[in-house]
Amino acid sequence: MSLQEELLSFASSVGDMFRRRVAETPDGLAFLDPDRAPEGPNLWTRYTWEESRLLVDQLAAGLLARGLAREQRVGIISTTRLEWILLDLAVACAAGATTTVYPNTAAGDVDFILDDSGTCIVVVEDATQLAKVEASPTLRAAVHTIVVIDTAHVELNDRVISYTQLQLLGAELLKQNPGVVDEAIASTDHDTLSTLIYTSGTTGQPKGVRLNHASWIYEGAGVKHWRIIDDSDLQYLWLPLSHVFGKTLIACQIAYGFASAVDGRIDRIVDGLGEVKPTFMCGAPRIFEKVRAAVMTANTGLKGRVARWAFAVGRDSRGYRLSGRPMPGSLALKYRVADALVFSKLKAKLGGRMKFMISGSAKLSAQVQEWFYSAGLLIVEGYGSTETSAIAFLNVPTEPRFGSVGKVIPGIETKLAEDGEVLLRGPIITPGYHNLPDITAEVFSDGWYHTGDLGKFDAEGNLTITDRKKDLFKTSGGKYVAPQKVESAITANIPYISQAIAVGDGRKYCSALLVLDPALLRTWAEKRQLGYLSYAELSQRPEIRASIEKQMAKANARLERWETVKRFAILDHELTVDNDGVTPNMKIRRAAVTKRYGDIVDSLYDAEE
Repeated sequence: MSLQEELLSFASSVGDMFRRRVAETPDGLAFLDPDRAPEGPNLWTRYTWEESRLLVDQLAAGLLARGLAREQRVGIISTTRLEWILLDLAVACAAGATTTVYPNTAAGDVDFILDDSGTCIVVVEDATQLAKVEASPTLRAAVHTIVVIDTAHVELNDRVISYTQLQLLGAELLKQNPGVVDEAIASTDHDTLSTLIYTSGTTGQPKGVRLNHASWIYEGAGVKHWRIIDDSDLQYLWLPLSHVFGKTLIACQIAYGFASAVDGRIDRIVDGLGEVKPTFMCGAPRIFEKVRAAVMTANTGLKGRVARWAFAVGRDSRGYRLSGRPMPGSLALKYRVADALVFSKLKAKLGGRMKFMISGSAKLSAQVQEWFYSAGLLIVEGYGSTETSAIAFLNVPTEPRFGSVGKVIPGIETKLAEDGEVLLRGPIITPGYHNLPDITAEVFSDGWYHTGDLGKFDAEGNLTITDRKKDLFKTSGGKYVAPQKVESAITANIPYISQAIAVGDGRKYCSALLVLDPALLRTWAEKRQLGYLSYAELSQRPEIRASIEKQMAKANARLERWETVKRFAILDHELTVDNDGVTPNMKIRRAAVTKRYGDIVDSLYDAEE
């Protein structure tokens, strides 16, 4: 039996994998759920695996009672919360398939996604999400049941029912037919459709990526094969579960048996970390960049000098700690002092027990990794996409390689095309896009999935992603520029920048459109008695521009000569989903942005060009 076959034999379906976890550790802690109090500390309710199974079975039976058939779609439009996970598992155990929808998705795209996927039951978080579904004439006929989690300001009826009502329906069906959920689980296998995730795409309509039960089984079993954690660990889970990265973490949790504290309220991450004290957390690069930026801009005066000294000591210690060598006595003493004065406070903000953090969904700057590691906090990077069920590569915490996304998940095949594009083959790869056979054919060749990303391997098989193939642009001097590299250098070296868009296709040099972090900008303003000014007014202050001009030199020092940013413009507003600047999962719509701000881009270049 090959390793791939061995890992696939871990379970026959997601429902089977869940049942096996419950049987193995029924009394083990599975989830922590906050009471969602708007102010003050939250109280967290503990759920064991067996208690979770009882809830999942009720919900699964409730879906069956509402007429859910095998592989029929159930949409979930909600922020990250325990109910999302329980409902998703219930869909799998009822032999249905989940259609994930970002809660910040515009009503028109919600209409398209639910219609294109053939969704017949929709779970919405609250009245706001319900309004998006009910506004669509198409969905009135197609969706026969809407389940509402938070029913405040919602009028229930035969079609619109509450989460609690769904549970009660399931409990009643289980009384009549105790084996109904077991029968549904038994009807699913590796090739049964499990999930439809619509990639928001930086251009065009969203595409539905089909992922079967085998994808999640292999993700869970493959990551467990690395043995990087155990069932005593606690994850802080805040990532959007509508995103493939968040979704695959559920599979990994079931495979490993660790517990998750589940709360998607981004404004409560710091509070939540302090309350539950997790041992690991996954996130997108921006969350780590924001933490670093907040620390760097908060420390001024004497505190700032002490912090800079501490991080200089941390920088000197990195080589020793990475290689496992003992530090010289004087450096070891300095590091202990730095830890006591500075690093311990940062660790405490993250709960005090953090073993490591994993960054995914976009490229993380090695500078950010090195900064955290200087403070004794390890961030490793993973790589994947919706089409690869999220984790295709991971730099495992026992072998950190800053700037690398590590080795391919055990048993999966990978290679580079002649032009450096990363190719993958194996059970984690989507069988194709929903209702789009021609586009599916475009990304597959001889069974190999073409990721669209360019990369290189080192001698040990660790992958470094260099950029998106389609995003590369060429200056008028004939030099190719990877915009992500330029943008990463900017956000890593200029704390006040939250978004950067490198431009320069066909031009003599690179320029950039910049967006300021609203929270840091507001703090800056209040320190200078300028709090009465708006974001737009503050963003155009000459002293802000002068500061960024000065710091841009640091960013440029990290780039090749032809990549350096010669000119930039600061936008007076953020890029959002509403203004079509970013996708629902916050990726910049590069083509749309450069077109919309074409006049500003043109102003960054001489008229004679």
